[in-house]
Amino acid sequence: AMSTFARRLTELQAAARDPDAPGRRRRWLYVPYDQLNEGMGPLAREPAGELGIVLVECPGKAARRPYHKQKLALVLANQRHFALEQAARGVAVKHVLHTGGYAPALRAVAAELADDPFADGPLRVMEPAERELRVELQPLVDEGLLEVLPHEGWLTRRETFLASQTKGPPYRMDAFYRAVRREHDVLMDGGKPVGGRFSFDGENRKPWKGEPPAPEPPRFEPDEITREVGELVEREYAEHPGTLDLEHLPATRADAEAAWAWALAECLPHFGPYEDAMSRRSSGLFHARIGALMNLHRLLPARVVAEVEAADLPLPCVEGFLRQVWGWREFVRHVHVETDGLRVGYAGAPGVAEGDGTPEVGGDSPPRGRTLDAGAAPDVLGAQNPLPAAYWSGDSGLACLDGVVEDVWREGYSHHITRLMVLSNIATLLDVSPRELTDWFWVAYVDAFDWVVEPNVLAMGTFGTGELLSTKPYVSGAAYLHKMGDACGGCAFDPKKDCPITRLYWAFLDRHEAQLGDNQRLSLPYATLRKRSAEKREEDAATFAWVSATLGAGRRVEPRALAEVVG
Repeated sequence: AMSTFARRLTELQAAARDPDAPGRRRRWLYVPYDQLNEGMGPLAREPAGELGIVLVECPGKAARRPYHKQKLALVLANQRHFALEQAARGVAVKHVLHTGGYAPALRAVAAELADDPFADGPLRVMEPAERELRVELQPLVDEGLLEVLPHEGWLTRRETFLASQTKGPPYRMDAFYRAVRREHDVLMDGGKPVGGRFSFDGENRKPWKGEPPAPEPPRFEPDEITREVGELVEREYAEHPGTLDLEHLPATRADAEAAWAWALAECLPHFGPYEDAMSRRSSGLFHARIGALMNLHRLLPARVVAEVEAADLPLPCVEGFLRQVWGWREFVRHVHVETDGLRVGYAGAPGVAEGDGTPEVGGDSPPRGRTLDAGAAPDVLGAQNPLPAAYWSGDSGLACLDGVVEDVWREGYSHHITRLMVLSNIATLLDVSPRELTDWFWVAYVDAFDWVVEPNVLAMGTFGTGELLSTKPYVSGAAYLHKMGDACGGCAFDPKKDCPITRLYWAFLDRHEAQLGDNQRLSLPYATLRKRSAEKREEDAATFAWVSATLGAGRRVEPRALAEVVG
C-alpha cells in the first residue's frame, strides 16, 4: 500500500501543477538531507514553477552505523516534511528511495533528466557539508553528471579562516572568532568589541543551584507523516539504541520555528552565566537545543545569529551564544575541510595509505578526500583502550557518567559541557581510543555529523590530534565536576575523599608526562604532580588499572572494591 507520505506528495504535486504550462522547463537540484531550507541557494532565488528538487532516502546510510533511533527519525521526518513543503509551493519533487546509496540514486536521476526534454541543464547540488557524502558523490562530479554550487548555509569564508591562522596549523579559534567579529561587524562598536572584550567566557561559569528554574523542552504534536516515520524506524531499525520520542522531535517548518521561539524566550536570557553548569535535574539547562535543527538547516544560522544579536538580552548571554555559532561551529568546519577530515596537513596527522587518491594539502584548494572509510584515527597520546560498555548501558557506578549516558540514550542530546567534561574527560582519563569515542558520539547525538563531531571529539574532547585546535587536553578530577554539577550527591563515591576520577586525573598526567609535561597550560598541575608522593602515584596507577579493567569487563566500580585496590 502507498505510504501516507507518498500519497500526500502525489496529491500536492497534482494540486500545484499549472494546467496552462504542461511543458515548463525546470532546473533540478539535489538537496542533501542536511540542507532542508528554502531560504538559501537556488531554492531562495529561482521561481518554484521553474525548479525541481531531488531528495534521496538511503536505508544503507541509516544502517551504516547504529544511529540513535531519535536521530534517524529526526532526519527522515524533516526530509519528508521538507518535500511536502516544497511540493505545496509548486516545486517539482523527485523523492527517491535507494538501498544502494546516494551516488547510484543520483546517477539514475541524472540519466532520467538527460532524456527529459523539459529538464534545463545538469543536476546541481550545493556542496555537501559532510565529507562522507562529498566523497561518495565525487565520481558523479568528475563525470559531469553533477554540478557543485557553493553551500550558502555557512556564515564565513575559507579566506577569512586562513588569514586568521597566521601560525596555523595548529589552528586557534580565538583568532578566527576575532577576525569574524571584525569582518562581519558582529557586536562591534567603532572597531572595538561591545563591552570592551571579545569574550565574556570568564563570567559564564556559574554552577546552577536550581534558580532560575530550568525550562522544560518544548513538545511538538506529531502528525501522520512523523508518526509514519516513527513506525518505520521502530520496524526497520529495531536493533538500534536509544528511545524514540516523537513528542520531542521537531519535524515541520512550524516545529522548527516553535523550537527557536522557545530557545530565544526561555533559554537565552539565562544562557551565559550557566553555560558551563551541569545538573541531573535538567539535561539542557539554558542551552538552546537547536544544534540539530541548524545542522539540518531547518533553522538558518545567519537568521539565528541575527536575531540573537538584535534581541534584548544580557551581553554575556549574547556573546556566549554567538561565540558558539559564529566562532566554534564555523571554526571546526573549516578545520575539518582543511585537514580532509583530520587525516592530513598537521603535525601528528595519521596520514593516509599510499595510493588511496587523497590529494596533498596545500595550494588554493582545500583537500578533497576520495575514499569512504572508517574515518581518521589520530592518537598522539597512544590511547587504545576500548570504549567501556557503560557508555551504552549507563551502568558504570559513577553517577556523573551514568546520568549523562542515560540522558543521551533518552534524548539523543546533552549539552556541550557534559559532552566535554564528563563523557570525553572520563574516556580520555581511561586512555580510550579517540576514534572509538568519536564513533560513539556520531551515533548517539542527533546533531552529530562528521564535520562537527570529528573535530569536537577526535581533536578537542580527547586531544587525539594534539595541539591541532586546542592548547591542552580538557581533563579534570572530581573537584571540577563537583563544583559545576550536582551528580556527586547521588553517587556512591565522595568527590573529596574516594572518587576515582581524581586519581585517574593524576595517573593520566603521570603516564603522559613525556608528551604533556612541557605544556605551558599544564605547568601548575604538573608542578603539583611532581610534589605528589611515590606512594600516591602508585595508588593513582593502581586505580587506573583497576577502573580500566573493571569497566572494560562490563562491571561497575564500587567504593569498597576500590578501597581494597588502593589500601
